[in-house]
Parts: sequence; C-alpha cells; structure tokens
Amino acid sequence: MVRLSKWLLKEAGTGVNKTLSEILVCPLSKQALRVCEEPPSLISDSIGVSFPIKDGIPCLVPTDGKILDTDDTMKHDNAADDSADNK
Repeated sequence: MVRLSKWLLKEAGTGVNKTLSEILVCPLSKQALRVCEEPPSLISDSIGVSFPIKDGIPCLVPTDGKILDTDDTMKHDNAADDSADNK
C-alpha cells in the first residue's frame, strides 16, 4: 500500500494521473469526469460543475464544485469540434 501511495503522489505532480482520472466520478451525478488543464480541474459535463485540483489532489466535496457558465461549456464544445476537424 505504501508503494502505491508513493507512486500515486509521484505521478500526481500538478495534475491527476490518467489511471486515477479514469476511476473518479462526479460525487453528485456519479458520471465520468473530464480533466481540464487550465485551470486544473475535473469537470462533470453531465451537470455542468467543475471541481478544482489543488496540488494534484482532486477536491470532490460537493461544496467545492463550481457551476460552469454556458460560455465555459461552449468553449469546450468548440474546441472538440476544432480538434475533430483537424483529423
């Protein structure tokens, strides 16, 4: 267990490692979370809430969540459309 903890802390750095991000779900909707690099956060697209990542640690307490504006979700949708067009 100690080795796993050390590995997770090493991998965390400033963000969330891929394995951990695949396991975590929104504490409110129980749906998958999307990792956002700037600002470091985990986003629940199903309910439009962003949870901060502080020092590599996701803060998934429901009161820490921030409701996203429609502009924030539209930026993500446009970025996804742009990346799909570039392929």
